[in-house]
Amino acid sequence: MAQEAAKRTAAKRKKTARQSAGRRKSAGGKAARYWSNRVTKESNALDLESGVFTWNDPKRIAASLGRSALESRRRKAEPYRSALSMLVFYINRAGKNLPAGRRRTLERAKTELRRQFGRE
Repeated sequence: MAQEAAKRTAAKRKKTARQSAGRRKSAGGKAARYWSNRVTKESNALDLESGVFTWNDPKRIAASLGRSALESRRRKAEPYRSALSMLVFYINRAGKNLPAGRRRTLERAKTELRRQFGRE
């Protein structure tokens, strides 16, 4: 009986170690929950201004994305494609959690981005 209890305890320890092995710690000490957050911050597509997707003005969002795409040396595609892909990525990852008003603003930013790059 003591051996069986020891086996159960060892199995429980292994399971706990496996579960916590997948979690990574961020600089703040909290577990990094979403890979999409890391992509937005560290992507090779372009260097974004802080909080760009939280702004309320679609023209300002589009201008910032366009500026970031033009200035970035880390992007792999053309500037328009990089800027639009980052915006679409953000919208798609937010999914159903994105409020309708925010979605409308970001969709308008897509239209404005097309206009700024002459892709109407």
